Amino acid sequence: MVFYIIIFAVFILYSINSMTDALCERREIPIEKHPQIFRTINILMTILLTSTYFKILFT
Repeated sequence: MVFYIIIFAVFILYSINSMTDALCERREIPIEKHPQIFRTINILMTILLTSTYFKILFT
C-alpha cells in the first residue's frame, strides 16, 4: 500500500509542478521569482500529501 501512495504522491507533485510552470509562463512572472514560487508550492503540497497519508493510515 505504501508503494502505491508514494507513486501517487510523485505523480501529484509532477502534475502540480507542470501546472505551476504553465502559470508562471502565462502570468509572465519574472524568472527570479520562480524558485520561490516552486519551493512554496512544493512544501505546501508535501505537507498536504503527508497529512493525507497519516489520515489514511490512522483511520
